Amino acid sequence: MRRRPLAWPALLTLPALLGLTACAPAASTAAPATGCGPTTAVVSDVDVEPVGADPGSTLPTTVTSADGTSVTVTDASRILPVNLYGSIAEIVFSLGLGDRVIGRDTSTTFPAASDLPVVTPAGHDLSTEAILRLNPTVVLADDSIGPPEVLAQLRRAGIPVVLVDDEQSLPAISRNIRTIAAALGVPEAGERLVTRVESDIAAARRAAPPDTTPLRIAFLYVRGTAGVYLIGGRGAGSDEMIRAIGATDAGTEIGLSNFRPLTSEGLINAAPDVILVMTEGLESVKGVDGLLTLPGVTQTPAGQHRRIVDMDDGLLLTFGARTGRAIRALADAVYGSCA
Repeated sequence: MRRRPLAWPALLTLPALLGLTACAPAASTAAPATGCGPTTAVVSDVDVEPVGADPGSTLPTTVTSADGTSVTVTDASRILPVNLYGSIAEIVFSLGLGDRVIGRDTSTTFPAASDLPVVTPAGHDLSTEAILRLNPTVVLADDSIGPPEVLAQLRRAGIPVVLVDDEQSLPAISRNIRTIAAALGVPEAGERLVTRVESDIAAARRAAPPDTTPLRIAFLYVRGTAGVYLIGGRGAGSDEMIRAIGATDAGTEIGLSNFRPLTSEGLINAAPDVILVMTEGLESVKGVDGLLTLPGVTQTPAGQHRRIVDMDDGLLLTFGARTGRAIRALADAVYGSCA
């Protein structure tokens, strides 16, 4: 089932529209958090690693876009991958096709792509003019980015636009790799990448300590400059990463789905042992001390022990070719901080 991710600017109106009600969970029996303190999850090598040299494309190829449209790609020499998370570009580069990529979105921040021109000058909105100036031969996108009118204009201009499923989950990574590899005429490279990614994720998931009561982790999406304070639940993407390291997603446990406005009652009921945030989000509230001023944070075990883990925005919820590395870094930060 496809999940349309929330567009962050639209969340400014959510507190007025949504309430947060939940039942208090049973008290956590996880290991005490005393002495753990704030930690940053660090991936030692943040750049992508291609599975090999450019294999060359076997074209033309016809694929079914996620919107049901049949799309034929005849030229994959100038590729434009764009979405809210940067995951599509990450996959294209990992297939060995980085030299063919001609532009990027603002979420594509890994070093190999950092010098490419940006086609989302206004946050996460695509610019038709910026894209046409780059003369792409194929555009890869998903429903997390828009507006849809821009993608429609590109199709009317004769540019093949292939939409990828926008589900943010671990199982979706392999599906998306295969879709992208098929569209670009490199299915064998796609299978090699799927094998590597699935192996990386499996190895990373084994990093959780055995025979311990799972920690309760709450993911908070915070943007202090915009006044956006949310807690993640089932389907937010953060729940997948939390479960991947053998922990319990505190938002899901109290019945939340996707993202909901942060309230003191909701966070206290969630009773997280650890609070997980994006690094830029933590900076936007002026660090750990600023985070502790948000509703309910100091009334949680995580807040009382300052057990806050932050991770790079371009890795935590990307669900791309580097996700195995991200899971391992998250596990090291959560469990290693109390070693």
